[in-house]
Amino acid sequence: MDVSGTGGLTDDRVLLGRTSTAERVADILRTRIAEGYFPPGARLSEESIGGALGVSRNTLREAFRLLTHERLLVHELNRGVFVRVLAVEDVDDIYRTRRLVECAVVRGLGQPPFAVEGLAAAVAEGEAAARADDWTGVSTANIHFHRELVALAGSARTDELMRGVLAELRLAFHVVDDPRALHEPYLRRNREILEALRAGERASAERLLARYLDDSRARVAAACARAVDDPAAPAG
Repeated sequence: MDVSGTGGLTDDRVLLGRTSTAERVADILRTRIAEGYFPPGARLSEESIGGALGVSRNTLREAFRLLTHERLLVHELNRGVFVRVLAVEDVDDIYRTRRLVECAVVRGLGQPPFAVEGLAAAVAEGEAAARADDWTGVSTANIHFHRELVALAGSARTDELMRGVLAELRLAFHVVDDPRALHEPYLRRNREILEALRAGERASAERLLARYLDDSRARVAAACARAVDDPAAPAG
């Protein structure tokens, strides 16, 4: 069968631009959600966001669809699109995924030395934010730390998977009533993992990471449970 012709693909050229734009808009909104600009439960206005970004309603709706598929947004009939509010079961599943992926990345690093420059920069970023009493900044630096950790695998697919997982995790962080209490202990633990990898102690780094993720899951799940029980409580 001869498939050397264009098969009418010229007519589909317009889809490339539209899809690319929708993905770029989704990237922007994903980052804003992760940074807390759009907190859990917030309604996203098509008119306001489309006007601010200078994109069509169709493009924006496609971006919303992509983020709904990633479980960052929910569409409520006759009400609109909202940033998702996580349940405890969501937190458990997120951390189960993180433990499977992040620990596997460390386990599969091969022989030292490891390229830990990105991890070191994220640790320094978090410590500087803590000195400035910027606990949202510490949270952001922590996300950067785990992105850099996963990036050690050198896998674009793993990076893409964890980008969505970590953005979804950030939704849970936003319901914590005391962000300092949540994030401060992990500044030291991030540094411990960094130093273990810097020393080439891959097995030690994996053990530290596994305990880290188990402890973090328990704290974040408890915070989400409190938020569900008392939705009027102040969010972090």
